[in-house]
Amino acid sequence: MPAPSPHAAFRRLFDAIGTVDAVGVEERVAKYATRSIKKGAKVWGLKAAVSMVDLTTLEGKDTPGKVASLCRKALRPHDDPAIPRVAAVCVYPAMVRPARRALGTGTGVRIASVATAFPSGQAPLKTRLAEVRSAVADGADEIDMVINRGAFLAGEFGRMQDEIAAVVEACGAAALKVILEVSELETYDNIRAASFLAMRVIREGDFIKTSTGKTSLNATLGNNQVMLEAIRDFYLDTGIAIGMKPAGGIRTAKQALQFLIAVKETLGDAWLTNTRYRFGASSLLNDLLRQLEKERTGAYQAPYYFSEAAESY
Repeated sequence: MPAPSPHAAFRRLFDAIGTVDAVGVEERVAKYATRSIKKGAKVWGLKAAVSMVDLTTLEGKDTPGKVASLCRKALRPHDDPAIPRVAAVCVYPAMVRPARRALGTGTGVRIASVATAFPSGQAPLKTRLAEVRSAVADGADEIDMVINRGAFLAGEFGRMQDEIAAVVEACGAAALKVILEVSELETYDNIRAASFLAMRVIREGDFIKTSTGKTSLNATLGNNQVMLEAIRDFYLDTGIAIGMKPAGGIRTAKQALQFLIAVKETLGDAWLTNTRYRFGASSLLNDLLRQLEKERTGAYQAPYYFSEAAESY
């Protein structure tokens, strides 16, 4: 008996969840760049963005000392005590224990760990699940996993969802962020479809995430908008609130504010918190601090005024 056509599987899914008006999405996100945010509202937005950063190092040369330095930056991004701590530090599973030692407990800064053979996801499922369990046992509060893009593109949606569900179980109490790797999904329709498939098997308080940061295309206002609208539609259907994390390519405070405008106008104020929205963009942090200093003093500081943060994905 021939295997089911992936085209038929996609048609059925698109019939159930709808497709994306790509032109409409691009027109809408272009308007976000025209919004003007000034004075108190701008300062609030910049501080909110700081509180939403997942400060990240994902390099083969990571050491416990480098991770400890990153944790100090997470706990105190700047000398100004009015500037909040970041949401989390994100590291490879082998660096979870050093991060836990550096952060301690009760600080409000969470430890996130990429797992499931990040960034490719190309490892046996039992290996991916063992990596998740190990990271959680070592102290990870959150797991960032990559979906099986091959299964999705082949129309094997049940297989993709079964693997996500297995990771949910392996996470236990840890939150899960499901990385779609949007550049490999190719179309807005596919991004919406993958978002729905993931949301159907994760839990309230879990996230969907754009990218690993290891491919040519990462977070854009367009793919962020498609995923925000999927979250909105899923919430209206089910009452289950799923978080969102754009990752990779967001480097300036101006960009971050545009992403927050998208959140406010699509999902409302309830998502303007780090329990429902994150930025996977550590290189963004220093520009946020620079802009906050400009709002406080009226003058820009040189980039070297702020300590270096690791590049993030």
